[in-house]
Amino acid sequence: MQKNSANRVIPTHQVAHRLDKLSRPYLGWLYVFAVLPMIVMLFLMFVDTEGVRFQEMEFTITNFSILTEKSTIVAFFNSIKYSFITTIICIFFGYLIAYSLYKSKIKNKYLILLILILPMWTNILLRINALASVFKENNILSDILGISGLNIIGTDLAVILGMVFTYLPFIVLPIYTSLEKIDPLLHEAALDLGMTEFKKFWTVIFPLSIKGIVSGSIMVLLPCLSGFAIPKVLGDGNILLIGNVIEQSFINMSYTQGSVLAIVVLIIILGSILIINKVDKEGETLL
Repeated sequence: MQKNSANRVIPTHQVAHRLDKLSRPYLGWLYVFAVLPMIVMLFLMFVDTEGVRFQEMEFTITNFSILTEKSTIVAFFNSIKYSFITTIICIFFGYLIAYSLYKSKIKNKYLILLILILPMWTNILLRINALASVFKENNILSDILGISGLNIIGTDLAVILGMVFTYLPFIVLPIYTSLEKIDPLLHEAALDLGMTEFKKFWTVIFPLSIKGIVSGSIMVLLPCLSGFAIPKVLGDGNILLIGNVIEQSFINMSYTQGSVLAIVVLIIILGSILIINKVDKEGETLL
């Protein structure tokens, strides 16, 4: 039960009923703009039609042939390669940042954490174009400081750096949260047992922060797998990821084949979410 400002006891079922009413507009929005498009894509996977001319459609399974095309296989391979490289780099630097903040004596740690994750609140296209201006040969840095630009647009390095800069904040927060939840008494117990700082970290702290690493890694891996803006802008069209193939399919009005690829990526995303729920059942590291 809960009490209101007048100390009147409100039954728990009434609170739940009120919350249910408040959630209805959101659920309606979710059904219309998330569930309904998925149902349409599932339908388009099994029909042969141009654009959305449903009156001329025929049921078929030939749309799945796009999964065996060379360009699709290359795009999937590139997506997996860049995603894993980015995730490994983000784990290293994300853990370093989170652990440094965790061990620091700063009073306003959450303010520092807020500053670190602030880029997550800005539009991703703005961040990507800002990076593109830095990666070009002639950029604002060369104009102000006289420093020659990196000139790496269109290379693997530009795409990987873009992904790391964009998604690094996604892994810092879960790791830091998992570190903060470690019982301080465990630190004292480790010291009482005569453990060195490294041994304490490796046998006590690191194992207890695995949940944060797994949650954060998936939060980095998923947008890397499905994204198309970074390889398009920073890769200058030279690097093909699965997100670019899906985008191009819908631009060319090949909705049926685009739907097949989108559903495959969606299955991967849902599978990853199930892994998060299994590893972190209470959602502790995502708070």
